[in-house]
Amino acid sequence: MDAPKLLANQSACIARQAALGQSHVAPLAAFVQSLRRRTAHTGRVPDFDPCDGGVEAECLFLLEAPGPKAVTSGFVSRNNPDETAKNFYLLNHEAGLPRERTVSWNLVPWYVGSGTRIRAVASADIEASVPYLKELLALLPKLRVVVLVGRKAQSARDVIEQLQFNYTFFECPHPSPLAINGHPERRAEIVLCLKSVAAYLGTSSVAATR
Repeated sequence: MDAPKLLANQSACIARQAALGQSHVAPLAAFVQSLRRRTAHTGRVPDFDPCDGGVEAECLFLLEAPGPKAVTSGFVSRNNPDETAKNFYLLNHEAGLPRERTVSWNLVPWYVGSGTRIRAVASADIEASVPYLKELLALLPKLRVVVLVGRKAQSARDVIEQLQFNYTFFECPHPSPLAINGHPERRAEIVLCLKSVAAYLGTSSVAATR
C-alpha cells in the first residue's frame, strides 16, 4: 500500500518493519542499527523506508534531519503522517519520479529535538554526521543523483562534494507547509526539480518484485 500519511496506521508501520529484511534494504537497515549502537541517539535514528529503492536507488533525497513523526513511525518516509511528508509524496507523484528509483535520508540522521519541538540543525550536528554520510554513500553503488532538499542540506554541498563521490547535484526548496503554502512559485520549483531528476534518470521504472 502507498498513500499519503499511511504510517499513521500502526499496522502499516509493523508491515514496513517486517520488510526491512528484504534484500534491497537489508544493508541499509544494518547500517542504521550500527549507527544507533555507535552514537548516543539509540532511539532517534529512523530506518530507511523499504518502499523506496534501498541500495538499488539512483537518486538520494537528502533533507535536514528527521522530524518527530519519523521517530514515531520509525521511518524516513514520504508516508509519514505530517504535512511535509504528504507534500513530498504528492509532488513526487506529480513529477512522475518512481520512488523505487529513489531513497530518502537526512544530512543529520538523528532527531535533534526534545520530543515535542525540533530545533535547527547546527554546524556541530553536520560535522558529527559527515562520516556516517560517507559510509551511507558507499552502500549505494547505483547512485547517480543527490537532491539537496532545503537550505540546510544545500549549505553542506561543499562538504558532501569533498567526499569525492561522482554525483550530479540538484537543489530544491523544502516541501514543508511553511515553505510552500502561499508560495506557488516554490511548489512549481520543486516539481520542476523532480521532473528534471526524472528526465536525467530516464522515465522507465526499474523492475521491482517487492
